[in-house]
Amino acid sequence: MTTAASLQATGAGLLAGLVGFASTFAVVLQGLASAGASPAEAASGLAVVTAAMGLSGIALSVATRLPVSVAWSTPGAALLAASGAPEGGFAAAVGAFVVAGVLVVAAGLFRPFGRAVASIPAPVANAMLAGVLFPLCLAPVRAAAEVPLLALPMLAAWAVAARISPLAAMPAALAAAVVGVALAVPLSPLGAVVAAPVLVPPVFPASALIGIALPLFLVTMASQNIPGIAVLAANGYRPNPGPLFTATGLASIAAAPFGAHAVNLAAITAAICAGPGAHPDPARRWWAATVAGLVYLVFGVFAAGVTGLAALAPPVLVQAVAGLALLAPLASALVAGLAEPKDREAAIIAFAVSASGVTIGGVGAAFWGLVAGVTLRALARVGR
Repeated sequence: MTTAASLQATGAGLLAGLVGFASTFAVVLQGLASAGASPAEAASGLAVVTAAMGLSGIALSVATRLPVSVAWSTPGAALLAASGAPEGGFAAAVGAFVVAGVLVVAAGLFRPFGRAVASIPAPVANAMLAGVLFPLCLAPVRAAAEVPLLALPMLAAWAVAARISPLAAMPAALAAAVVGVALAVPLSPLGAVVAAPVLVPPVFPASALIGIALPLFLVTMASQNIPGIAVLAANGYRPNPGPLFTATGLASIAAAPFGAHAVNLAAITAAICAGPGAHPDPARRWWAATVAGLVYLVFGVFAAGVTGLAALAPPVLVQAVAGLALLAPLASALVAGLAEPKDREAAIIAFAVSASGVTIGGVGAAFWGLVAGVTLRALARVGR
């Protein structure tokens, strides 16, 4: 058997792990906090979701000898940040995480269910996602107005680094934010650095299942799992999607009681590990995804320290870091949602309702945005 380990693949894996964690961990922390998690529960959720995606990526890559990259659901975390704490508090959110994982497993095991999910109109689904992302993407502007001495250097670092390499933009912004906080904010002891998992017994109120579990499942499938398969296919790999979806869904179910929201196939980091930059030989690129998984495990161990550092910063600055990380997904979702003229009205309604942040009957705006968009699209089809 050919030895997969190589310096090139190892370097690609290290880069993927660093980018995958550093670029969007602030989104995860913001989402968990908005869903009602205490600092200890947020640290636990970040640690366990990081470890779950690391272990899943290693196991799937080794088992299949394919560069299967696994990540947390960044759109799902943004959904939590936009939805706020559900009725029943963080325990209800954890129950929704469990149910979302069950739905992913069902999509992997039962093809008719997977096809039904795929039949949701792509323009409406993308517009809903854009509406979820939009409020958080405004945070960099708010931060520039409220804490300019911290935000403006961060934004400058992001803009300059993005001209050099898009992959360097978020690590540069994060580094600038950390330096700014260290210089401007009185530092206090961080407390624990190594994360301690906190068990949160889930509860299952109907409002959280409709308002969080269903939208979390949909954005995870539409924005992460399906693009993840597409990235593998674009690089010449043809895995059976069902087992991959099932594996990540089971990992999500196992991690959810400790505050982890969702793990899924990666897209951006998958492109790093599955592309020619990882190794000229496609059969040896799985090592890059394995190394990325190992990097995630290391980050997961020290998630409590990361959470402690984030707690020292002004909340709007943490939100701004998260918003910067979501600008590219927002642009992609808007382009995809509004590309088809005949679906544009339904898509913009889905976007507006989802971005409104309203809660009706305890159910968040993302669900109502999806309902409004699908309904209007169906009426338009009848009218034509």
